[in-house]
Amino acid sequence: MMETFSHLSLGFGVALTMQNIALCFVGCLVGTLIGVLPGVGPIATISILLPITFGLDPTGALIMLAGIYYGAQYGGSTTAILVNIPGEATAVVTTLDGHQMAKQGRAGIALGTAAIGSFVAGCVATVAIAALGAPLTKMALLFGPAEYFSLMVMGLCFAVVLARGSILKAFCMIMLGLLLSTVGTDLETGQERLSFGIPALSDGIDFSVLAMGVFGFAEVLRNLENPEARDVVKAKIGRLLPGWSDIKQSVAPVLRGTAIGGILGILPGNGAVLGPFASYTMEKKLAKDPSRFGKGAIEGVAGPESANNAGAQTAFIPLLTLGIPPNAVMALMVGAMTIHGIIPGPQVMTRNPELFWGMIASMWIGNLMLLVINLPLVGMWVKLLQVPYRLMFPAILIFCCIGIYSVNNQPMDVAFTAMFGLFGYLLIKLGFEPAPMLLGFVLGKLMEEKLRQALIISRGSFVTFVERPISAGLLVVAVLVLVVALLPSISKKRDEVFTE
Repeated sequence: MMETFSHLSLGFGVALTMQNIALCFVGCLVGTLIGVLPGVGPIATISILLPITFGLDPTGALIMLAGIYYGAQYGGSTTAILVNIPGEATAVVTTLDGHQMAKQGRAGIALGTAAIGSFVAGCVATVAIAALGAPLTKMALLFGPAEYFSLMVMGLCFAVVLARGSILKAFCMIMLGLLLSTVGTDLETGQERLSFGIPALSDGIDFSVLAMGVFGFAEVLRNLENPEARDVVKAKIGRLLPGWSDIKQSVAPVLRGTAIGGILGILPGNGAVLGPFASYTMEKKLAKDPSRFGKGAIEGVAGPESANNAGAQTAFIPLLTLGIPPNAVMALMVGAMTIHGIIPGPQVMTRNPELFWGMIASMWIGNLMLLVINLPLVGMWVKLLQVPYRLMFPAILIFCCIGIYSVNNQPMDVAFTAMFGLFGYLLIKLGFEPAPMLLGFVLGKLMEEKLRQALIISRGSFVTFVERPISAGLLVVAVLVLVVALLPSISKKRDEVFTE
């Protein structure tokens, strides 16, 4: 316990410098902004802003990017409640009761409940990260190359099962991501692989090019299809602080949502996205009168909003302790860490304690900032909802092109980004989810490295993966997850959940 307190004091010493406070505020402000504006999510935004972080120190860069991620969860609720359009995927459930509350003249109460629930969940989740960080890091130090390879296989299996849509399509996306990660020069043999004689591909596909194309450009193209129909509530927002009766109704859903979201956020794949849906389902089942849901039940706002913020922050646990990204945003964080020369995994805590504990401390500060940013400035966010897409999207594309060119000063990077943008748009139209592909791409190089190391140690014997107890256990879990998901009854239930 004393060791954790000493680590946290180190973290607050790092997070409370003027530069890091400013970067945390910028991240939270940008996160809220992109959460409020429908059609621009944290994946696209972090992809766009990756080149800007090159000039920052690693701790400040990751504090800012983390602030964008969990800030978007706060901002997404504003759009969901006032416009009936989820600004973020995790805010989909909030539209069901939040917008109905707004129509009844209780928009302020809905916004206040969402912000307070998010703040409580964020603080509890940050405590969980601080508590679990050290034990999980010590456990991860027992891992060798075989265990790491098996852990990544298990993570990708979870990603396949928890991805939206067809399991086969998700599996294809994972395999495509792994294939793309092999493009370039083999570091051991010096042989070029899948470069097709194109000099620009001899060093492989740049992470920021793929991410910005598939998520930044493709998101803009996808949103250009949608008509600008925004059902903005005309009634007054009213008071923001909920009354005593509202608080009594919200306390239990906030605590349950925090627990559900915190647990699901750790799972690879779409765990953090599933949290709000699971919370809403539980609240509806526990309610004395389930018919209230969908008609302005405050529990339908408090639970899911707490779940999405808890999940957004506990998603950092596998990233910081094991080096395994549980979702696409965390895959981008892995990219940001490797850009700054930091190898994600258990060594981060021992070799870069300032970064590890500084990020955790910054989450507390960020949650306080978001409470201030969201409630008093709600009028400004309502005005921003009136910005027409025809002005917003060209500006995003120009910013993307400038950012991607500034990385290597290569015009070919901009061309490749545009190609990946068209490819990403095609994937969306065909019903493929691009997020598993990004996970496969990020983990591909690590998997290849650990596979080779394990085989060198075992003198080429694949038996090493089942001889070692931890490695064998992880592979068994991976196989069981896939087998269970493919059972007809489970598969049907899974399809129903994602359809809902």
